Amino acid sequence: MFYWIMKNIVIGPLLLSLFRPWIIGLENIPKTGPVILASNHLSFIDSVFLPLVVPRRVAFLAKSDYFTGKGLKGWATRQFLTAAGQLPIDRSGGKASEDSLNTGLRVLGEGRILGIYPEGTRSPDSRLYRGRTGVARMVLESGVTVIPVAMIDTEKAMPTGTRIPQVRRIGIVIGTPLDFTRFEGMEGDRFVLRSVTDELMYELQRLSTQEYVDVYASSVKEKRASLSR
Repeated sequence: MFYWIMKNIVIGPLLLSLFRPWIIGLENIPKTGPVILASNHLSFIDSVFLPLVVPRRVAFLAKSDYFTGKGLKGWATRQFLTAAGQLPIDRSGGKASEDSLNTGLRVLGEGRILGIYPEGTRSPDSRLYRGRTGVARMVLESGVTVIPVAMIDTEKAMPTGTRIPQVRRIGIVIGTPLDFTRFEGMEGDRFVLRSVTDELMYELQRLSTQEYVDVYASSVKEKRASLSR
């Protein structure tokens, strides 16, 4: 109920009227059943606007750090993220990655829509980076439909490091479902996982028209951070 009220009465109508997002391909999202929306990641507001335009509820796996802020601001952020349907996950790797996978599979097992970012983190420079194979494992283990989604110009509305978005029009392109049934039962093969991930990233690049860089975005961020010390 809280999610519905925030999306349809409080937050949703205001944001949609201000940013006037244009949408292509909304009809590609099935009206029922589990589905994965695999999106590029340009801005914090990606996780806000995609759930707003999709009629069904979308659960996003969000970095747990977003939920740990203190004081009034921290409380407000947690409430906002919860209202947007985001679920806190630990991205530190190892067991945390396994827990994230299980959280995603639980959402899909409940017949819901799961939103994920194959790049694993926001793009540092508006380019599209190499996908993490966790998304492929989730697709193959769940056996559900995966749909590529391209967020357009969200990084211009809210660049990394800013706290308040700039009002401007953004876009969302929802592609057609991708079929990976030919790899059924092969989620333990790392070469298959890479092949599935690369195919998905190719489709995201086609929809978004971003320049593709075949390295992990997190590696670029770490290198830049080390150079700035």
